Amino acid sequence: MEKSKKNILVIKAHPALNTFNEALADEYIKGAKESGNKIKEISLRELKLAKYLKHDHRTSAKLSPDLINAQKLIKWADHLVFSYPIWWGTCPALMKEFIEIIFVPGFALEYPKEKKGLPVGLLKGKSARLIVTMNTPIPIYKIFLGDPNGKLMIKGTLNFCGIKSVKKSYFGPVKKVTQGTKDAWIYKAYETGKAEFK
Repeated sequence: MEKSKKNILVIKAHPALNTFNEALADEYIKGAKESGNKIKEISLRELKLAKYLKHDHRTSAKLSPDLINAQKLIKWADHLVFSYPIWWGTCPALMKEFIEIIFVPGFALEYPKEKKGLPVGLLKGKSARLIVTMNTPIPIYKIFLGDPNGKLMIKGTLNFCGIKSVKKSYFGPVKKVTQGTKDAWIYKAYETGKAEFK
């Protein structure tokens, strides 16, 4: 039985242009489109996030139109795809800032009125995938370092907001492989997108 087609939002979180990480995301998008899914994209480097760097969570930030639109796209999506590199064990500061500003109480979660118990995730029913590049060998990152990014993103962020089904696609070490290996990874990203909801 064929799976139903989905609304997929791809969040590109690499701060630089023309990266291998974004090439993987683009191939995922190509495959997902070929399977009939609806795709929309957000490139974090195009958002105006700098003015929120000194904001904390004691008060709600007044979001700019581009960030309000980002929240609308997240609500629209059935499936979120985060594409980013690993720097110093976790995601770039650009992505961390985006999460802190966008995934806030009232949008991604809410606290019980009686002020007891755990917050309730408001993004239930969605799924997610992480497309991650790094220069650390994957076994070392997962076993020796304990996969800090996976724990942060899956348990500390997405699960906390109600997104329980999260898959990971890790690629590395990017700088120490042949072009043939990179081409194989590109094809794998394409196949992953094509088969995600096929």
